[in-house]
Amino acid sequence: MPGKLIIFSAPSGSGKTTLVHHLLSQFDELCFSISATSRDKRGNEQDGKDYHFLSKEAFEAKIADGHFIEWEEVYAGTYYGTLRSAVEKLLAAGKSVIFDVDVKGGLNIKKQYGPQALAIFVQAGSLEVLQARLSKRNTESAEKLQMRLDKAAAEMEFANQFDYILVNEDLDTAKATASQVVGDFLRDA
Repeated sequence: MPGKLIIFSAPSGSGKTTLVHHLLSQFDELCFSISATSRDKRGNEQDGKDYHFLSKEAFEAKIADGHFIEWEEVYAGTYYGTLRSAVEKLLAAGKSVIFDVDVKGGLNIKKQYGPQALAIFVQAGSLEVLQARLSKRNTESAEKLQMRLDKAAAEMEFANQFDYILVNEDLDTAKATASQVVGDFLRDA
């Protein structure tokens, strides 16, 4: 039986990465889809573990050759995408794949895989909560922070196109809800 796809999308700072890591610790059958990006590494990020870090030129070559299930130029010159070959290999082996992707990428994956995929939109309580979370990271300039907040406002407009909207106001509650929703989907034949 082919595996399933679990897609987590959200504005930056909503907690999707934290929730994805929680689910990976809860479900042995889940494998993480490592995205490719043309952005620089942050902090302790490792190539091949957190992302596949590619130059802008290498990323654009892979786009031209059709190597991505989805890709997006999220910010000018900064690409993110999912390599088709890695996902198909996991699915063929009967594994289920969990994604931590931007909103447009998540919708693109859902469109391609239909009922084999569960698309979850993670939403913070408000843009003010997002701003506080992103500011607390202290990883970006004020200009980049504002770009992320503007993008978040636009991304929230897509929430109703996802299968499930998970509001992350309390992390423990959000983890429990995510485990329940994903567990039900994985068990549903």
